[in-house]
Amino acid sequence: MLSHPHEVFLEVAQRLSFTKASQALFTSQSAVSKQVKALEEHYKTGLFERLGSSIQLTPAGRKLYEKLLQAKQLQQELHQEMSELSPDFAPSQHLLIGASTTISLYVLPPVVSAYLRLHPNRQLSLKNRNSDNILRALLDHEIELGIIEGIHKVSNVTYTPLLTDDVVAVCAAGNPLAKRTLEIHDLLTTPLALREDGSGTLAVLEEALARHRIKLAALPVRVRLGGTEALKNFVRVDTCLAFLPRQAVVKELASGEFSEVKINNFPLRREFNFIQRKGTENNAPYKDFLQFTRRYYSDRA
Repeated sequence: MLSHPHEVFLEVAQRLSFTKASQALFTSQSAVSKQVKALEEHYKTGLFERLGSSIQLTPAGRKLYEKLLQAKQLQQELHQEMSELSPDFAPSQHLLIGASTTISLYVLPPVVSAYLRLHPNRQLSLKNRNSDNILRALLDHEIELGIIEGIHKVSNVTYTPLLTDDVVAVCAAGNPLAKRTLEIHDLLTTPLALREDGSGTLAVLEEALARHRIKLAALPVRVRLGGTEALKNFVRVDTCLAFLPRQAVVKELASGEFSEVKINNFPLRREFNFIQRKGTENNAPYKDFLQFTRRYYSDRA
């Protein structure tokens, strides 16, 4: 078992922030600093170099970080194998998972609830960021399993399909656009509200436009907003057209608050994919959570 000071060190090393590590561990910053100082006294060397308001790993800190990541992997494998040999052995496990905004808000909540009811000895932390930042968090070892929109073609990452979803053009029900069917060229004169760079939803739109030789920069974009809910709230009070995941606007479309605006010959489909660093695909319980989630949505297809 990794000692508590080593677990604390891993949090600080992954985030390069004592403040963020203390928040993730639900403890004080002084308690985190105390644990790191104890390790530095044990190893007789500094583990972090303080650079004003930021920190970075020293060579000794980098070596310790690399070895602890390997040790944590072995610990997880040992727990899984011992659980298979001894059903009464059920250690507490904490899953570090990240997902893009749409998935975090609209896809995962029922899955996570069902999964934790089945596995009461497990805890789960879910990071909610856009797809680019979830991929970065995986590569930086902040999370062990991610779910993003699309495939970003990173060589040391494996992709496993989860489900597909439509991106739809929507506006407030009272918007004059609600009564129309648009052609693709109409987008060149229609005020738009879109997600921020790095969003999987925006990437799907850009790819679809490119197939019609239209650049995003050519469109009259009035506002870029970070987050699906922020974009939905803007659409409620403005006359812009927005592109949003169908999963995110199911309730609003059903209630009549939003109206879907049809655009001829402009389908927008995107895939949600699990992402893992190559070599960690058999890491339990992440493999178990991945399979559980795929079964959950397969049964509802």
